[in-house]
Amino acid sequence: MRIGVPKEIKNHEYRVGLTPDSVHEMVAHGHDVVVETNAGIGIGASDADYEAAGAKILPTAKDVFDAAQMIVKVKEPQAVERAMLRPDQILFTYLHLAPDAEQTADLVKSGATCIAYETVVDAKGGLPLLVPMSQVAGRLSVIAGAKALEKAHGGSGTLVGGVPGVEPAKVVVIGGGVVGSHAITMAIGLGADVTVLDRNTAVLGQLSQTFGPGLKTVYSTKSALEKHVLEADMVVGAVLVAGAAAPKLVSADLVSRMKPGSVLVDVAIDQGGCFETSKATTHSDPTYIVDEVVHYCVANMPGAVPKTSTYALNNATLPFALALADKGAKKALLDDPHFLPGLNVIGGQVTCEAVAEALGYDYVDPATALEKEDASQAA
Repeated sequence: MRIGVPKEIKNHEYRVGLTPDSVHEMVAHGHDVVVETNAGIGIGASDADYEAAGAKILPTAKDVFDAAQMIVKVKEPQAVERAMLRPDQILFTYLHLAPDAEQTADLVKSGATCIAYETVVDAKGGLPLLVPMSQVAGRLSVIAGAKALEKAHGGSGTLVGGVPGVEPAKVVVIGGGVVGSHAITMAIGLGADVTVLDRNTAVLGQLSQTFGPGLKTVYSTKSALEKHVLEADMVVGAVLVAGAAAPKLVSADLVSRMKPGSVLVDVAIDQGGCFETSKATTHSDPTYIVDEVVHYCVANMPGAVPKTSTYALNNATLPFALALADKGAKKALLDDPHFLPGLNVIGGQVTCEAVAEALGYDYVDPATALEKEDASQAA
C-alpha cells in the first residue's frame, strides 16, 4: 500500500502523522510512503530524515493525496484537505465528528473510508489512541491555566502553588479519567489545593489511593459541582463521552457567578466543550473572557509540544496503521473487534452511532457497511 503523510495545516499544529521511525517500519513491511516536504519540521525531523527512513518527499499536499491509498494525519482534515479525498482512499486520524457537522458532511460526500483514532477501543473499553494525547493535554491544562491566572492575561494574579504564608490556588478538576488524572498530577506537583469531581466511585477510590490526602475526591452532583466551581481559581474540564459531544456541565449562569479572574480550561473542546460558554480557540489566540472569567479552549492543545506528542501518539497508532496497510481496511477492521469502532464514515454512510445521533444521520453498523462497500467495489 502507498501511505501518504501531509503536513498539518491547522493553526499552530506542528505534529505529524508518522515519525521517521514509523516510516521505517512501514517500509520494512513492504509499503511505499510519501511525505509532504517539511511535514516533520515541527518535531525536528527533516526531509532527509524521512528519505533515510525510505520515504519519498513530495512538494505539495495535493501530490500526497493524489498518490496515496491511505492518508495518515494527526488532526481532522481541514476543508481544503477534505476536498482532495477519494472514495477509494483510507483516512486515519483524529476526527471528532459529533460537534462538527461541516466536516462530517464533507467526509460523507467524499466516499472515503474514515477511521478515527478517538473511537478505537481496547479490551477494557478504554480509548488507547486517545490516551497519549489525553495525557499530554491533561498535563498542559494546568500549565496553561497557571499562565492564564496571571494578571497580565486577565486572571486574578494568583500563583498556583502559593508561597509560604499565602494560600495556593484552588484547582477543581471535573472528570477523573486520563485527562483528569494527569491534570491532578501537575496541579498537585505545583502545590495547588486540588479537588476532583466524578460520578464513578471506583474512579474516585483509585484516585484517592494514588494521590493520597493531597487530593480531595468528591462525588459529582449538581450542588457539589456548583459549590466547588464557585470556590475555584481554576477549573479543568476533563470529561469525555466516546465519540459523542461533551455534556455541558457548567452553565453560563454558573460561570457568571464565578470569582472574577478565575480560569476555565476546557480540554473537552474537541468534542464541543463541557462549559456552556466555551468556544474553540487557537494557540495564537488561546483565551477570551466572559463575565470576568478567563476561558482557555484551544482545540489542539498537544500541538504546543509536538515532539513529545507525535512520538507518544505514534507509539499507540503505529500497530493499527500497519494493520490497515498490511491487510487493507476491511480485513484489518473485521479481524479486530476493538479496531472496528474506529470506523466513523465509509462510502457515504455514518458508522459511529454517537455521531449519527448527534448530527441526524442514519446509523449503519460498521461491519455491515464494510461488507456493502466491498461488494460495491467488486461490482
